[in-house]
Amino acid sequence: MEKPNKFQLGNVLLLSFTHFMHDVYAAFLAPVLPLLIEKLKINYTLASLLTVFQQVPSLLNPLIGILASNIKIRYLVIIAPAVTTISMSFIGLAPNYAVLAILLFVMGLSSALFHVPMPVLVKKSSGERIGKGISFFMLGGEAARTLGPLIIIGAVSVWGLEGTYKLIPFGLIVSVVLYLRLKNLKLSEEIKSENPLRGIKSTFLNHMNFFILIGLIMLLHGFMRACMSTFLPTYLSVKGMSLWFGGISLSVYELAGAIGIYLSGTFSDKTGRIKMLVSIVCLAPIFMILFLFSNQLMIFPSLALLGLFLLSVTPVILAMVMDIDSKHSVFLSSIFMFLSFVSASFTALFVGIMSDWVGLINTYKISAAIAFLAIPVVFILKRSFNSPKRIS
Repeated sequence: MEKPNKFQLGNVLLLSFTHFMHDVYAAFLAPVLPLLIEKLKINYTLASLLTVFQQVPSLLNPLIGILASNIKIRYLVIIAPAVTTISMSFIGLAPNYAVLAILLFVMGLSSALFHVPMPVLVKKSSGERIGKGISFFMLGGEAARTLGPLIIIGAVSVWGLEGTYKLIPFGLIVSVVLYLRLKNLKLSEEIKSENPLRGIKSTFLNHMNFFILIGLIMLLHGFMRACMSTFLPTYLSVKGMSLWFGGISLSVYELAGAIGIYLSGTFSDKTGRIKMLVSIVCLAPIFMILFLFSNQLMIFPSLALLGLFLLSVTPVILAMVMDIDSKHSVFLSSIFMFLSFVSASFTALFVGIMSDWVGLINTYKISAAIAFLAIPVVFILKRSFNSPKRIS
């Protein structure tokens, strides 16, 4: 066993790769959403509800966080990619909206069981460089969301929308490989000392104001993220661009986000979490506006800048949560995941309803305006929690 305060690169890379393989399949919905809208004859509100179905299981995150110490975490990590793979590979075959919603709900449940314990395992493997470890972990997720759209668009081009099930074997192979690599890694023992019940109420109450503030930041920024992650290919399709252009644009956005995620978490170890968060929150909506008024030549550069900053919020906030010195790290992680996924569900639904009401293009502009409201919130957070020790 390596020293607890040492950065365990091997374990961090293994967990990050696991995150990557899981989220490749989780990223399949947005790129083919224009095709699903056409196939199932649904409006933007029903389309946005698909994201809600993915996120509904996140309501169980606090319960998962409480119970996580009593189960063998490594089996969740191993099984979840297989469940997600099967669910997302069948979305092209869904004969109606109800079946599609069920597939996405199953995927959401798998994702919730996968994501809640993972940040704590990364924390345990990162020693004193939590921000760097979180950046590696989230880089895996963003790299998946970069390649996922290209993989699913390529599959649709070769096999058609209803042939995406042929991607299933690749995900199943990954679960087998993960079993072989993780079966002897005592992940559950990493957190077994955390009593799943004792002191959870007081832990939550002690940090409630902090979670309210970060929840507001994630919510106010979430409208922009919902626009980009769920509706970017659809938005570009409305503006007359091809499905391939939309898929590539989503990959450019996610690739830039992957770079931003790595840099923001790593640099926040040195510059401080709050300083990094202030910079990101102030600049992201400006780059959203730049994207909205870009011509076709400038779309990729503006998307790169937007992804670089917009997606960098999450690793900094998650590192702040992991900075908290508590015996209930898994529970605190579950609260963060709960806030993250619920805000994503609400904002995705809002974007869908607004798009039916005022149009998708105007909804993008409204979302950029809402994001500016996060700036005063982050300054309140700065005043209240300026030091990591205060957060602890």
